[in-house]
Amino acid sequence: MSKLHYITRPSSLKENAPLLIMCHGYGSDENDLFSFASELPEELMVISLRAPYAMQPYGNAWYAINFDADKGKWSDNIQAKESVDKIAEFIDYACSTYAVDSKNVTLLGFSQGTILSYAVALTYPEKVKNIVALSGYINEDILPESINKAHVSHLNFFCSHGSVDQVIPVSWAQKTPAFLEALNINHIYKEYPVGHGVAPQNFYDLKAWLEKHL
Repeated sequence: MSKLHYITRPSSLKENAPLLIMCHGYGSDENDLFSFASELPEELMVISLRAPYAMQPYGNAWYAINFDADKGKWSDNIQAKESVDKIAEFIDYACSTYAVDSKNVTLLGFSQGTILSYAVALTYPEKVKNIVALSGYINEDILPESINKAHVSHLNFFCSHGSVDQVIPVSWAQKTPAFLEALNINHIYKEYPVGHGVAPQNFYDLKAWLEKHL
């Protein structure tokens, strides 16, 4: 499998750096979330991924979303699961390539990237520690049929959503706390008075949370 295209910001540490991997939203690219990198703790090694499916005329997707008026909007869950596996493989690649701590891996996703970050964490919990889940939701159709509580008990989630999100309804995100509580997973869920984006207060809150959980 060809490795996903990515850009990096090195850590201030020479070894055992905590690793943060960014997964952008539908129709975007690796530069989108990377604008956060300069504001994040300098000990983090930051990698921002480009999703594998190029879109026309520009942008990339982790999986196809069909906007068919008759059938309604639907996601290609087969492609989504393939991208979950690709991100999991990339975590292994990054941990063997860079001087990072494989026990301290954070995924930061936005929108489609969040949907996949949830799935990576709940499918391959041994590969990650923290998940920053911005403006997304849990798609149970791309999760394992059963999740062993003992295997996911170490995970930490920071979940946030815009209360007037016009792309992914906030009601979808509001199901997240109950899902994570049922698995006894440590999490925080916040809403901000914005649409499909990251408010400044949201960024400050996630940064403070991240500093506490590194």
